[in-house]
Amino acid sequence: MRVSVIVPVLNEAATIGTTIDDLKGRGFHELIVVDGGSEDGTRRICRQHGIEPVGSRRGRGAQMNEGARRATGDVLLFLHADTRLPETAAADIHRAMSDPTVAGGRFDIRLDASGFLMKLIGAMISWRSRLTRVSTGDQAIFVRREVFAALGGYPDYPLMEDIAFSRALKRTGRIACLKSRVITSARRWEREGVWRTIVKMWALKLLYLSGSSPFRLKRYYEDVR
Repeated sequence: MRVSVIVPVLNEAATIGTTIDDLKGRGFHELIVVDGGSEDGTRRICRQHGIEPVGSRRGRGAQMNEGARRATGDVLLFLHADTRLPETAAADIHRAMSDPTVAGGRFDIRLDASGFLMKLIGAMISWRSRLTRVSTGDQAIFVRREVFAALGGYPDYPLMEDIAFSRALKRTGRIACLKSRVITSARRWEREGVWRTIVKMWALKLLYLSGSSPFRLKRYYEDVR
């Protein structure tokens, strides 16, 4: 089973080199970095680390779809540039996808910051996702190639594309909620404040699930680099 790793990037010069190096020799079929028009040297750093980035229209959904279009693996793994996979990631995915009833899955999550509250946030995100079978992009969503194609890929949203996709995905088959954890950046929580970020993220999700347009909601969610 071949796993293609797809990493959408936009001005990720501070993280992408480490991400590429971290994925080398990990048993994945290929790594595809999709750039949405970075202006900070991201593309140059990719080349320095042995990866020629693919160009795409800006937007995480559009970038991930472009990466999927170019991928040749049986399973597509979508990874944020500031997220690190566990050492067992490839084996964990192979094991989960050996069950033909599993359409896709995600990892549990831990934030890369110390303190009880940060640990609790990661645990709560993992628990909520395990309960609802709905995942966020920083949990490293993976999916069978043919299922991804049948769903038409990610919706072309500026926000909530991960929620929309994972809600559609769980209607196609079982979702593997892996107990192994990815480590993702806590930079948004640290920059904007923990409680403010919690309130904002829950409010945006509730508004989206209530029918608000993700295009309007994006006004209240700034990118953090």
